Amino acid sequence: MAAPDERVCLGVVVGAHGIRGELRIKAFTADPDSIADYGPLETQAGDRKLVILRHRVAKGVVIATVEGIADRNAAEALAGARLYVPRDRLPEPEPDEWYHSDLIGLGVETTTGEPVGTVTAVFDYGAGDLLEVALADRRRVLVPFTRDIVPQVDIKGRRVVIDPPDGLLD
Repeated sequence: MAAPDERVCLGVVVGAHGIRGELRIKAFTADPDSIADYGPLETQAGDRKLVILRHRVAKGVVIATVEGIADRNAAEALAGARLYVPRDRLPEPEPDEWYHSDLIGLGVETTTGEPVGTVTAVFDYGAGDLLEVALADRRRVLVPFTRDIVPQVDIKGRRVVIDPPDGLLD
């Protein structure tokens, strides 16, 4: 089992589908149909491996038949389970591309070096990615993940540099 920081979350079980134990999975992969391409998925605790035998995409979720899950009760018991794979199963991102999991936890500072907070999530509501940043005063702000507002991502240095427009952090 890979250590938690060496794994990437590829999706979450959002419920059961039908009575034969199929799972409804919200995939976090760029192409939901590719979730099975990375091999067995494991639960967050790493205590259970899920081998997808068959799957299809319907209404924005993956409907999956999983080895060892044969009825609705077993499928419902997995609702809410986040599904992970070891990081080394993923291809290296292209230059200027990052996995969301690589961004979460990075420190955020301004172009002048002033500490701002920490990236806690990455969202895409359809108009482009947004970084959720937890500020020191416990507020959270959404920062548009554009080259103008986020001119530098330094994964090795564990930081994101932002050039926030007036009012963004207020």
